[in-house]
Amino acid sequence: MAPPPPPPPPPLCLPSLGRSRRNRQLDNFADNEKPASGHRTRSRSVSVSYASAVTRSSASSQPLVAPPTLSAASRTRRDSLPAYRVSHTKLTEDSESYRDLGDDAPRPALATLDRSRTKLTRAKTVRERFGYGWGLGLRRDKAAEAYRELPRSHSPEPLPASTQTKSSGLSGATKASAASRRSARPSLSPTVDSSQTLVGSALQRKIDYEDPVREEFDTADRLVKIRDLMAKDKLDYYIIPSEDAHQSEYVAQADKRREWISGFTGSAGQAIISHENAYLVTDSRYWIQAKKELGPGWSLIPAGAPNGPLNFIDFLADRAKNARVGIDARMISYEHATSLSTALQRSSSKLTFPPQNFVDLARSERPARGARPVRVHGIEYTGLDAGKKMAAVREWIGRQPPATGPFRKGPPKGSDVHVGTIVSSLSAIAWVLNLRGDDVPFNPVFHAYLYIGLDTATLFVDTKKVREREAVYLDGLGVRVREYNDVWHFLRVREWGDGKILISNETTYAIALMLTTFRYTVAQPIIDEMKGVKNEVEIQGLKRAYTRDGACFVQFLAWLEETMAKGVQVSEWEAAWRLTEFRRKAKNFMGLAYENISAWGPNAALPHYSPRKRDCLLIGADAPYLNDSGGQYLDGTCDTTRTIHLGRPTDEQSEAFTRVLQGHIAIDRAVFPERTTGRQLDVLARRALWMDGLNYLHGTGHGVGSYLSVHEGVHSFANEVPLVPGHVITNEPGFYKAGDFGVRIESALVVRRVKTKHEYNGPVWLGFERLACVPIQTKMVVESLLSREEKEWLRDHNRECVERLEPLLRDDKRAIKWLRRQAEAPLGVQPVGPAGLLIDWGA
Repeated sequence: MAPPPPPPPPPLCLPSLGRSRRNRQLDNFADNEKPASGHRTRSRSVSVSYASAVTRSSASSQPLVAPPTLSAASRTRRDSLPAYRVSHTKLTEDSESYRDLGDDAPRPALATLDRSRTKLTRAKTVRERFGYGWGLGLRRDKAAEAYRELPRSHSPEPLPASTQTKSSGLSGATKASAASRRSARPSLSPTVDSSQTLVGSALQRKIDYEDPVREEFDTADRLVKIRDLMAKDKLDYYIIPSEDAHQSEYVAQADKRREWISGFTGSAGQAIISHENAYLVTDSRYWIQAKKELGPGWSLIPAGAPNGPLNFIDFLADRAKNARVGIDARMISYEHATSLSTALQRSSSKLTFPPQNFVDLARSERPARGARPVRVHGIEYTGLDAGKKMAAVREWIGRQPPATGPFRKGPPKGSDVHVGTIVSSLSAIAWVLNLRGDDVPFNPVFHAYLYIGLDTATLFVDTKKVREREAVYLDGLGVRVREYNDVWHFLRVREWGDGKILISNETTYAIALMLTTFRYTVAQPIIDEMKGVKNEVEIQGLKRAYTRDGACFVQFLAWLEETMAKGVQVSEWEAAWRLTEFRRKAKNFMGLAYENISAWGPNAALPHYSPRKRDCLLIGADAPYLNDSGGQYLDGTCDTTRTIHLGRPTDEQSEAFTRVLQGHIAIDRAVFPERTTGRQLDVLARRALWMDGLNYLHGTGHGVGSYLSVHEGVHSFANEVPLVPGHVITNEPGFYKAGDFGVRIESALVVRRVKTKHEYNGPVWLGFERLACVPIQTKMVVESLLSREEKEWLRDHNRECVERLEPLLRDDKRAIKWLRRQAEAPLGVQPVGPAGLLIDWGA
């Protein structure tokens, strides 16, 4: 999946769709195929104790051997915020003022903590598979045993009927009886719920599917309501971001506030409203989409365009003069809030934080929050129990020096010592507790805040989502459970006692306001850093997940080629739907990792295009077809892109594909010393494109979760975070010709230690092991542009795919035939023989 653009983005020519095709659907297809078997800029290294706990097992494995032809190619600080006063009323809704909190006792906790048993102790020192580590002693084992011993009658609750929401490329649930459903699976998609579909009725699912009805409304009335609220607070501008109170990339329907006010459905962008105008600021991935979706009265501000603002902060700093700018402090991170406040001060403007969200006040009906229960994610998938993870966080807290300030004399006081950390990132909370949920589309997370102290921990969550088994599990970890909104009371009255709290730059700014400047210190996002370094169990799980996902991808490509060869027309939506159907049959499949990107011709030039059933294009034979998609599996999150051609590509298309492939190969084969950052390697992916004056505006790659978010981690190819063994990152260069075609090749990689010929400075060399397993079509390759090593890499890649995937495709002769043909196909478009005879190996 194309990551956000790297800073600063280069110029881009805006595409325009020059033609459209009528959407005709393939209804009489065969349904009897057999299923296959089962952005930050600085960072500090993860603590030694944690690294030993999660990487010791992988360190003992054989390192990769570099080919002889290859060559090497915040801090903790105290920040100041103005003190903030709060009034004294009870908070009962998350849309109410988070400042209006009462002094009465908090609501009873669902699971209480015996403080006498929660002191940090050394776990048993017998070295196990995952190395030594700090834990909660025998208490951790008792928690797991108590969870396992509970009756199995506590199974997931029946899933409610799925509803149609704004998503495309996904099949809807049919009206099936409970007896005909599969075992309950949580839904990670707004429209797909694998547990709610008929086992043998893919055709019926297709017939029943209807595009989500996109709400038609006049933004003028809604803008009037927002402007009335602005007038009451004497604001000149009001910002409505796309993120929720946890700074999530994907948000629940109830949190799509920017979409409600503007009509724009993209995942990134900020609505900025003044008394006379309304603006939407978004990056190059969504310029075309925004132009289509924005209604009258809205102006698109293309962030990163030539002579344009870099982002919404740059735009406001240039426009707002002597103005009051408002935003809900829950919907902006500490980093962005402080940057925006500083930028506005230069123009004599001020950033203010109204206590209630204007959109929530303006809309009469708000979608309900998710109510599915949280569930424990087993150690067979996580590789490390939650007790050790929390112990590593506590060890990190204990290592942080007291925040005495530069002018303080004498020994530090108790109020200067760091005693805990507050976490608002949903994926970080899910990871550290080994819990998963179903509150956000495509992401197995749940709405919560988490406090981890040196000897206590509190999870703030809707207590109705915590069933008996999970309550016992959390109690065994020493984690109290309290209502979601109790977090504000907890922060205001300092229930943890004396001492400072550590927060990250990505923490919602409302938490900093509630703590006030004297009670917190900004530090690196330690849980995100830990989460980004996968242990060997997670890596092997990801390899298995990518192998199964790759088998589904091959089945789909074989089906698509055969169907098109028969002269049957297939739409972009039909292709995306068919691939999802293959994935449904795979072991451990839990849903899609993101909306299918299934794009042909001019639509492939839009990096984040997703088709709709009724108004997409038919896949043709005169332009490349691009599919960027992936499944969520219990053992891994997948993200893969392949671009193929179902006809005879032009020289221009072949050259672009070849240059993208060369960049993909360069990253895959890279060998580099420790402390090398992703940004230092980024040029390898672009070098071949730059030689011909080509480029792409999105990032070259992003971190990927282990059954979590598809965009994860502090590391990427766009920042200065050093890559370390265990980092999983995508490799996805591309090229997009506006209004014509697009090319992208994406594979997930894991950073491994590499054995080199000379080992200069010792065993400090790193490289990549590929996780993705889908053949790369050779038809569009210009052989004369590739070096000998690049040709050999491509042949080896496709042969490896055959070896890994054939065992999973024994029952699908069509897929095996297609798979073997990719490994044997010559490079480039084959010439037409006598009498028009054509043997097209690369089809």
